[in-house]
Amino acid sequence: MISTYKIKPKFQQMLMPLLKRLHKMGVSPNALTLMAVLLSFAIGYLFWNTSEHHSYFLFVAIGLLLRMMLNALDGMMARIYNLQSKLGEILNEVGDIVSDIVIFFPLIVFDSLDIKLAITFISLSIVNEFCGVIAKVVSGQRRYDGPMGKSDRALLIGVICIISYFTSDISIYINYIIGVASFLMIISSYARLKNSLNE
Repeated sequence: MISTYKIKPKFQQMLMPLLKRLHKMGVSPNALTLMAVLLSFAIGYLFWNTSEHHSYFLFVAIGLLLRMMLNALDGMMARIYNLQSKLGEILNEVGDIVSDIVIFFPLIVFDSLDIKLAITFISLSIVNEFCGVIAKVVSGQRRYDGPMGKSDRALLIGVICIISYFTSDISIYINYIIGVASFLMIISSYARLKNSLNE
């Protein structure tokens, strides 16, 4: 399935200089994970207030890119410098779910988006991550199968925000976009469970 997760190796390679610098500064993987969660709360706040401050759409998009960087860096640092820990794994998985909730929750106040679709999108994002985690229990391997995994969702909302910053025309399509994204998350969740059983 098509997913931004497939370009993760190239994205990580671009982050290597920054990773080395952070490691020299003594920054831990868990600190990066917590920074990502705190950033997510800031993104959620900005996203909630985009109706009053139009420029926040752009800040949300930039914040989502920074969050993706932090999410990649914490795992890279833990793996490359042998800093894996059970606490780190818990923080990473719980942090991802909490971050998704606080970032996507403001969708419920968008006038152009059906609130039922917003709630469905938020709920399925939680289910999707849970399916990735439960796959590790079943097969011993965390699943990130797409489409519309964590990175894909961040990219989608980021693109929506960038377009919304320049024009309001996207509002007439937002129900279709979120509806299709929700359907893709169902496919992704099914694929994660199915592939874990086939391991």
